[in-house]
Amino acid sequence: MQYRQLGDSSLQISEIGLGTMTFGQQNTLEEAHQQLDYALYHGVNLIDTAEMYPVPTRAETQGLTEEIVGKWLVRRQRDRLILATKIAGPSRRMDWIRNGPQAIDRPNIEQAVNESLKRLQTDYIDLYQIHWPDRYVPLFGQTVFDPNQVRETIPIAEQLTVFADLIQAGKIRYLGLSNETPWGVMQFCQIARQLGLPKVVSIQNAYNLINRVFETVLAEVCYYEKLGVLAYSPLGFGLLSGKYLQDKSQPGRMTLFPGFGQRYQKPNVESAVAEYGAIARKHNLSPVALALAFVRQSWFVTSLLIGATTLDQLKENLASLEVNLSPEILAEIDAVHSRYPSPAP
Repeated sequence: MQYRQLGDSSLQISEIGLGTMTFGQQNTLEEAHQQLDYALYHGVNLIDTAEMYPVPTRAETQGLTEEIVGKWLVRRQRDRLILATKIAGPSRRMDWIRNGPQAIDRPNIEQAVNESLKRLQTDYIDLYQIHWPDRYVPLFGQTVFDPNQVRETIPIAEQLTVFADLIQAGKIRYLGLSNETPWGVMQFCQIARQLGLPKVVSIQNAYNLINRVFETVLAEVCYYEKLGVLAYSPLGFGLLSGKYLQDKSQPGRMTLFPGFGQRYQKPNVESAVAEYGAIARKHNLSPVALALAFVRQSWFVTSLLIGATTLDQLKENLASLEVNLSPEILAEIDAVHSRYPSPAP
């Protein structure tokens, strides 16, 4: 395991981090703690969660993931770990989270941070992320910006001011973004500089073989603004493992929660997945190893976040650290990408 600096922060994070959104839904407390123990033993120091987890989010389970992580965390040396969590952005479909949640404003931010700290049983969060913007943006498979959906929003300066107070109070160390756009990233960075407020250090967006949009629209911003990149969904909701090509009834999020992975239910996804699988077999690799190594080797990725529902899956994911893709393999991947450019943006 290698460790990389997260943006211009002081955090040194493992090149693979453990995502936890299955804990409390697809994984029991015992299974989750087994995964955490295994990941820590093999060098993972980045644990990523969110107040809305597990997903799909429900009133009955919301916050359970952080509670499960917290029960494990109190038995570990806290300063060995980089703990990341997130505040949910405005949504009318989650009334059980702060009555909405309505906005990323002072009352909501402070309540969200304090409740996460309590569930996680810690007195500080290393990386606190805005799960999705307060303002309207196309999200989770939507690709077209619609001006008619623009709504009133909390000014970014106001959001940063609250986070500055929480950093000063020692409750969070650094601020990050998630599911953000180039315009949003630049606004956060420029306003922070202008007003002397904390600059964001990272962005967590989807990036994988069937969704390479990040390369075009955000990699340049991250380079010049010195932002770390946490790549989520590196296996494209499990599709890039190839398991659904063989049997569409395979257990997994695509079958357990119909409609949940709508960004992956688009034309050419299956064809692209099949071709990437063929490249893997040609070079005696598993499709999982190919997909994860591709993300890990991307120059702008600081850490890729893996999620697993079984310990065997976690072991296979971490074993991908032994794989380095040659220029020949990368060229074959790019050839497929030219035929099927980001079919699941």
